[in-house]
Amino acid sequence: MMKKDKKNKRCPGSRAVLRPYSLKKGMTVDEVVDSALFSFNAGSFRKACELFANQIARKNVRIGVSLAGALVPAGLGRSCLIPLIKAGLVDWIVSTGANLYHDLHHILGYEFCKGHAAADDEKLREKGIIRIYDIFLNYDALLDTDNYVREVLRNNRHNLPDPCSSADIHAIFGRDIIRSRPELKDNSLLAVAYEAGVPVHTSSPADSSIGMNLAALQLEDEPIYLDTHRDINEVTGYVYDIKKRKGKSAVLLLGGGSPKNFVLQTEPHIQEVLGLPEDGHDFFIQFTDARPDTGGLSGATPSEAVSWGKIDPAALSRTIVSYGDCSLMLPFFTSYILNRVKPRVQSSLNSKRHKLMTQLKKDYRNLGSDSQA
Repeated sequence: MMKKDKKNKRCPGSRAVLRPYSLKKGMTVDEVVDSALFSFNAGSFRKACELFANQIARKNVRIGVSLAGALVPAGLGRSCLIPLIKAGLVDWIVSTGANLYHDLHHILGYEFCKGHAAADDEKLREKGIIRIYDIFLNYDALLDTDNYVREVLRNNRHNLPDPCSSADIHAIFGRDIIRSRPELKDNSLLAVAYEAGVPVHTSSPADSSIGMNLAALQLEDEPIYLDTHRDINEVTGYVYDIKKRKGKSAVLLLGGGSPKNFVLQTEPHIQEVLGLPEDGHDFFIQFTDARPDTGGLSGATPSEAVSWGKIDPAALSRTIVSYGDCSLMLPFFTSYILNRVKPRVQSSLNSKRHKLMTQLKKDYRNLGSDSQA
């Protein structure tokens, strides 16, 4: 007679059982994620979705988003970022200047078109076609957009702070689109962000076409003085304010590069430079194809960020890096979140930038006074 097998065949400890379910016609994206994405990169993507939906999308969490590369030309501004902003799930943004410049083409009547990466670029140049990998754009779009940028800034330069931050510049464009082209405002990242009170910064304003047009205005003796140090203090103010009020700070990093660093350096600025007590961001999600072993910041892990004070050591369990192409991952992530999360009330940080920076300045100066007493 066979002895009864008394071995525990279930998962050791309290670990959850992987329970895949057959996919069926008509399932929503969030149902597919719950049914089939369990391990490897699929598993990390599912964890990112769950972390955002279950812990980040709360009223006491302030969400900063970094936007690298040229995701707007690929359609992700209209398809993903605008719905997230309208749902109150983005509080502040740091983007490459390219994304914000390309956002302006559509309001001037230009569209991005399907192209192919193996095109003859010399012939494209002869035909007046710009290529962004497999996306084509009429060269005239650049010329008309340059003219639009300079015209709007000329007409509004006296309404800007002197000096101003990049968020002031981008707010000017958002407001102009709503005023002059209201029928197109819901297709513009800058217009939707402005209407929702979401400040939009760029980490390297001189490294973009908008920056080049600002340089042209200087040659015309109509300069607009842009102070990148204001940007540093403004974005730091967003984080410092929510943490001071016992809330939490979350970062959603779309790609890497300079925008990623600008979002994360808010914490070293608070702790290391200003000397104010803080522990780091509380939530960290990054979608990236960059490897950590090359030493670049784009691939740097949340654990490495802990050593810099960028991430709260106690928050490592609330950090996710999901490896893959952001242009593929973000649409599925957005759909999952919109299906699972109720819209939040907008925090309207754009109108609070000066107040929050003043608060940061006051506490920094008070700390200096206390140390000298």
